[in-house]
Amino acid sequence: MSTVLENRARHLNPFTGQVLAAILMLIPHHAQAWEFTPGLPCLLTHEEKGVAFALTYDPGLPLYVITITHPERWTDAPAFAMRFDGQMPIAIGTDRHEIDASGRSVTVRDSGFGNVLNGLQFNTTATASLGSQSVSVSLEGAAEPVAAFRACEVEAGA
Repeated sequence: MSTVLENRARHLNPFTGQVLAAILMLIPHHAQAWEFTPGLPCLLTHEEKGVAFALTYDPGLPLYVITITHPERWTDAPAFAMRFDGQMPIAIGTDRHEIDASGRSVTVRDSGFGNVLNGLQFNTTATASLGSQSVSVSLEGAAEPVAAFRACEVEAGA
């Protein structure tokens, strides 16, 4: 869970975000279900087998961010890809990804994530790949939290 909250910390001012991320790294990691957390930004998270998925959406920008944290360092490659297997299979890719300073997190930012959200909501497995490295997670229980994430809105004046 701490890796998920570290992603939210990146949206805070740099000092506060770094302090919060450092504190959260001390919390033991454990598996969790797909979870939607409303707020600014809205947050969709999942951890499984040491892999953490965190999606944020800031409707004020609008900007979607997905960060996938792996227990080992990612090796940089020209393209990042995601494949969703199940009843509505889809594969997507981009060359607009970033690896963080630790080498464990890869992040993609974009103003539209329709294919990613469809993949998460309507399939059974998600696989993220960077070069020869791939990590897969189950999408069991993801449909309802993804639907809530899609409906994310911030009240006027918030």
